[in-house]
Amino acid sequence: MARFLIPVETRAGETRVAATPETVRKFRALGCSITIESEAGIRSGFSDKAFIDSGANLIPQGDLESWKNSDCILCVQEPNKNSLSKLKEGATAIGLLSPYGNQSLASVLVSQKISAISLELLPRISRAQSSDALSSQANIAGYKSVLIAAESLDRYFPMLMTAAGTVQPAKVVILGAGVAGLQAIATARRLGAVVYVSDIRPAVKEQVESLGGKFIDLPQIEEKPEESGGYAKQASEEFLSAQRKQLSNILSEADVAICTAQVPGKKAPRLISEEMLDRMRPGSVVIDLAVDQGGNCADTKSGETILRKGVKLIGTPNLACSVPNHASSLYSRNLLSLIEPFIKDGEFKIDLEDELIDSSLISLEGEIRCPKLMNYGGIKP
Repeated sequence: MARFLIPVETRAGETRVAATPETVRKFRALGCSITIESEAGIRSGFSDKAFIDSGANLIPQGDLESWKNSDCILCVQEPNKNSLSKLKEGATAIGLLSPYGNQSLASVLVSQKISAISLELLPRISRAQSSDALSSQANIAGYKSVLIAAESLDRYFPMLMTAAGTVQPAKVVILGAGVAGLQAIATARRLGAVVYVSDIRPAVKEQVESLGGKFIDLPQIEEKPEESGGYAKQASEEFLSAQRKQLSNILSEADVAICTAQVPGKKAPRLISEEMLDRMRPGSVVIDLAVDQGGNCADTKSGETILRKGVKLIGTPNLACSVPNHASSLYSRNLLSLIEPFIKDGEFKIDLEDELIDSSLISLEGEIRCPKLMNYGGIKP
């Protein structure tokens, strides 16, 4: 019987949990044992009693014996190194492990001979959609970013006709039409705003317009970036410069800008410059979802709201944590969907022949499979 452990998340500000009573019951039906640390789900709205009733074993937080006896750790974000170092040889950690350039994680995986599956590396193929945690969490971020913008703006979002006259709808510019951007379009339109969308990929124009957004045509230069593996490629500086010039005039008339453009493993492209901010009207709002990757907008800071010449710059990392109940429900289903095909008679076995596992497996029993990605030289500690 495979023994799965669900720990309390230790990252500052992390409110999600990697399992819910619903997924615990499903794991139990597959013949697995589920152990969960006390109050692991309390910040997500799931009580210890609900987990016990679903068939989980409850243990005190920091019970290292349970870490030593577990076959697999299901986590949201990378556990602290001290806890990981208590895992037995051959155990597996599965979660959003932040693999890009993560030398310290690689060192622990090697020293403890641990396997690790990082959900950030799942390929963007049809079969992976139900396991795609980045998309499920980005969807929440796009939704919540619009609510924050609406609350922070000094105007209404919808057009209103009143006895005192007509109020024009807010103009919202969304930079990036990935999962977060598309959800932001849909949410802003539901609130009655007029939505303009900029993206480096012409292929997303149809999706943008189907949601009621107005696609901003790309700059007319020879090199136009496309996408790779379902993600936007990093654009050239020539293209980004032309795009910024084009956006400057649009932003000067905007009430809200929502920045969602990110490239996996690379610094976020700078799309809104100081000069562009100078042209925005006092009272307008910029929401930067890419702030922890360097930011799409100049002067934004992670977790802070800065008033710059009357323009509110709001750095909002990891917005999924602000909707922890649904974020945890979706994330735990992503994990179950990924793992379930590899559980046979209650035992979990890694299948290197499977495309999803092969793409996202960063370590197999301590052997780092992607040393360049993790910036790891392969020298055992």
